[in-house]
Amino acid sequence: MADRTLRVCALYPDLMNIYADRGNLLLLERRCAWRGIGFAVTAAGIGDAVDPDAHDLYYLGGGQDRDQMLCAQDLVEVKRDALHAAAARDAVLLAVCGGYQLLGHSYALGDEEIPGVGLVDLRTVRADGPRLIGNVAIEVDLPGLGGPRVLAGFENHGGRTRLGPGERPLGRVLRGHGNDGHSGHEGVRRGNVIGTYLHGPLLPKNAWFADWLIGRALGLAEPLDPLDDALEEAAHAGARRAAGV
Repeated sequence: MADRTLRVCALYPDLMNIYADRGNLLLLERRCAWRGIGFAVTAAGIGDAVDPDAHDLYYLGGGQDRDQMLCAQDLVEVKRDALHAAAARDAVLLAVCGGYQLLGHSYALGDEEIPGVGLVDLRTVRADGPRLIGNVAIEVDLPGLGGPRVLAGFENHGGRTRLGPGERPLGRVLRGHGNDGHSGHEGVRRGNVIGTYLHGPLLPKNAWFADWLIGRALGLAEPLDPLDDALEEAAHAGARRAAGV
């Protein structure tokens, strides 16, 4: 696949990058390199326009409330139309934690409401109760995998996210809290638009999911060539043990 290049747009990498979420981009780069797939990453910060046709995968990580508010305004005013156009042509968009919350209509923080980009039908409200923190494992059933798989990670969020009636969650909670602590749902997936609270970071703990994202982003009909994933499988097994699965 030396003639193929995964083109990634990292949205607000300077502001939306907590809990080691930059590791997700590093793992994508390594797994492409090991297979001879090119990798090109473009950063898009505050005020930067986004080309909806120039990237195969768009990535938005998590951030502190203040940074999230800055990015939310920019998402709506500068990048919204481009991201909707990218999603419409089936580009992959992965959003983690705070980025996940911004995929929907709004994130209510007390009397203040942070606008979302509206790619999916969901709303998030900062609850008065305790933060939802801990190791988490979910069961997902994604196209092309031939059956359910487990995603394992870590969650730490004060928001409670509720999906609209037409949306499907990314997965079913096996251990942990998920979107709101009681629905049994975690994340959201509409086509190639994916949001999740799992980080810590997500992809190094679930290398198989990174491969699935690469394949979807490149529009591949066949699975990627396998790699020697002994270390990656050990990391995944450790994350599952930490979650009690």
